[in-house]
Amino acid sequence: MAESGAPPLPPTPPAHSPLFRAERFVWLTARVLEQHLFAYHFLHGGADPVETALDAYRNQDGGYGHALEPDLRGPVSQPLHSAHALRVLDSIGRCGGQRVERVCRYLTSVSGPDGALPSIRPSRRGYPTAPFVPVADDPPSELLATGPVVGLLHRNEVWHAWLFRATDFCWQTVESLEKSHPCEVRAAVTFLDSAPDRSRAEAAADRLGRLVREHRLAALDPERLDAQPVAPGYAPGEHHFPHDYARTPHSLARAWFTDDEMARSLDFLESEQQEDGGWPIRRHQWAQVPALEARPLVTIEALRTLRSYARPIG
Repeated sequence: MAESGAPPLPPTPPAHSPLFRAERFVWLTARVLEQHLFAYHFLHGGADPVETALDAYRNQDGGYGHALEPDLRGPVSQPLHSAHALRVLDSIGRCGGQRVERVCRYLTSVSGPDGALPSIRPSRRGYPTAPFVPVADDPPSELLATGPVVGLLHRNEVWHAWLFRATDFCWQTVESLEKSHPCEVRAAVTFLDSAPDRSRAEAAADRLGRLVREHRLAALDPERLDAQPVAPGYAPGEHHFPHDYARTPHSLARAWFTDDEMARSLDFLESEQQEDGGWPIRRHQWAQVPALEARPLVTIEALRTLRSYARPIG
């Protein structure tokens, strides 16, 4: 029986199912935020505890910090933390209202002259940061930071003055890409999946998909990864697969891959669940704690992807 004041115990997934194994991993390793997020998505938990846990990372300037994005340590607000916060709010249906209005004011205050976001602001200096995260005095605006934020705000029909120029920046950048890398492509997909001009988004996505295939940015045969190149600057073995770009069957990126390619990708995703119940991280592991904090996030994302494609998880 649950202690007084605790929520009722949720139904237990079938023993040894992917969900059962992942649940044990989450309770063993995850931060409070990811514990509540896991409960929301898979155990009939509520959205309020997720919002309450997320508040611990929010700063007075309206941004988020405190290693919400595990590779960026320290308390200071950064655009990548805000993008992470918006992903959480979007996933629980709470991406709106005064909370998001405050985020938009923060985004306005840290945007460049073109109205778009840098990935990392120089206030990052002095705090531990992953070695693959550049810190510059005058950082440029990047699709990597701007695209996901703009896409999520459009997805939730948030209208704010900041969005106009930031949306123009995303269109211009996506439509002018001649070469790219996997994380930037994923940022572009998040933008295109929710951009208001659907015919323009479909045309841009079609062009981007051809670029992904031409430059071999997706590993289409998981059994032959030794023959698959890794994008410059990424960790050895840091491959990206069709499911990394098309997180749901409704994504524009789904059209980039055949049914067989997507099936192999999802089979590989299923097989990646580790003995401890969690999924591994493929990027650089530069310190123990950031890697430990990232794995529950990757695990929740893996389960949500499998479920969106109607793969049994338990």
